[in-house]
Amino acid sequence: MTPLVTTNAKESLCDRQQVLAWLTENVPAPRVQHILRVETMAAELALHHGLDVDRAAWAGLLHDLAKYFSPERLLSMAQEAGLPLTDVDKADPHLLHADVSALVARQQFGVTDEQVLAAVANHTLGRPGMDALSCVVFLADSLEPGRGQTVELEELRRVARQNLQEAVWRVCDRTLLWLVDQHRLIHPRMILTRNWAMQVAPPKPKKSEKKGTVKV
Repeated sequence: MTPLVTTNAKESLCDRQQVLAWLTENVPAPRVQHILRVETMAAELALHHGLDVDRAAWAGLLHDLAKYFSPERLLSMAQEAGLPLTDVDKADPHLLHADVSALVARQQFGVTDEQVLAAVANHTLGRPGMDALSCVVFLADSLEPGRGQTVELEELRRVARQNLQEAVWRVCDRTLLWLVDQHRLIHPRMILTRNWAMQVAPPKPKKSEKKGTVKV
């Protein structure tokens, strides 16, 4: 798959090759392919919604830099950076990989664009009030083609092209249901993200109000 990156700056293209080389050394090949699919889908969604395609692609490329860091390293870097930590973060440090990936992007590759860094940091748990670029990367991570071709996923992809916030809360619902089914810890930030996105998305009719339904 050829990533959709529209930047023309030679310096940026060189930087991208550096990131790809680093990923090849630090991330398993299947995960690198996921990252490239997220890069592509984030750029495509950004183009569809009139957002900055370059920023979306960069955030997609950088989003999983810390995915395979050890729990100890994730906690140490988060603490050193002064990131707020919940009991859930301490019990499951893997949930910090998005925030730590933003740290790596800044420290390792000199990324200073705060919008890109925020999109990287928000790609797993989201964040209440996050901007459209963060929504795009959050959705691309969950909905890129490698995640599957089920009816449910195709519907979520359709919604993502229509309304970003609605797609965010629907993806949160799907993830939360999976976490409950797997008896996994749930990070409070995802719940806050879900509730925020549901409140700001266009209202949907209640099931009992849809045409053809009957109140009982």
